[in-house]
Amino acid sequence: MYKGSITALLTPFSNGGIDEKAYQAFVGWQIDEGSHGLVPCGTTGESPTLSHEEHERVIDLCIEAAGGRVPVIAGTGSNSTAEAISLTQHAKKAGADAALVVTPYYNKPNQPGLYGHYKAIADAVDLPIIVYNVPPRTAVDIAADTLARLARDCPNIVGVKDATADLVRPLEMVRLLKGQDFCQLSGEDATAVAFLAGGGHGCISVTANVAPRLCAQMQEAWANGDAAGAQEINDRLYPLHRALFLDPSPGPVKYAASLLGKCSAAVRSPLAEISETTKAAVRDAMVHAGLLN
Repeated sequence: MYKGSITALLTPFSNGGIDEKAYQAFVGWQIDEGSHGLVPCGTTGESPTLSHEEHERVIDLCIEAAGGRVPVIAGTGSNSTAEAISLTQHAKKAGADAALVVTPYYNKPNQPGLYGHYKAIADAVDLPIIVYNVPPRTAVDIAADTLARLARDCPNIVGVKDATADLVRPLEMVRLLKGQDFCQLSGEDATAVAFLAGGGHGCISVTANVAPRLCAQMQEAWANGDAAGAQEINDRLYPLHRALFLDPSPGPVKYAASLLGKCSAAVRSPLAEISETTKAAVRDAMVHAGLLN
């Protein structure tokens, strides 16, 4: 079971390429700060603009730097089933603990199409798979009953990253999969605590890129029965959760990481430098959270 604060890692760039040294140092810092898992090559890692070679290299770098200390859940999704299988096969060969597979974007498949996509990947690669449902980015929403069917039919489909911000979803999945182990992870930092209250197990977090210790402590407080402590940390972090999405992600979180000296704020086109208004909001939120003076 994957749980706690799992960081959706950004990908540092330098001179147009991957800053491998900064990336591996960043992975090490995340682990030292208490993150419970890592996701290379998710949306926050700018996977849409990584070449296939870069995508595989980033996964390799993360696994190497993590050294088995925390689970690595490699982003391997695509709107092509064959491509998703290929990326997932690489993740398996590289030593990833699991794969995060986003719903096929742009194609807009129906529910039978979504079922067939994930079933094909699960059948092709013996690796735990977490379904990533993020309708605002993909224009498709995997229904709870489709997801439950996949979990029942495919033993290696073990969880979901739910970025719908619909807090009924975890309750529905608990009902549909009563008695079955199935990992439910929030994909929206602002809903992380409420998601836990509905039966969730953790969060694949953007905010954890720059507040890994606080995000981990928040999850641990909840797990230890300290709901008030978890909410207190969440109150500190909420302005940051909000600020990190004032401009298209990961622009704001890379800027935040640059303020901490962790990497460049550079993003790849078609993303652009964030606005001065967003920069100010990010700085203020980091001060509020105690991350900057």
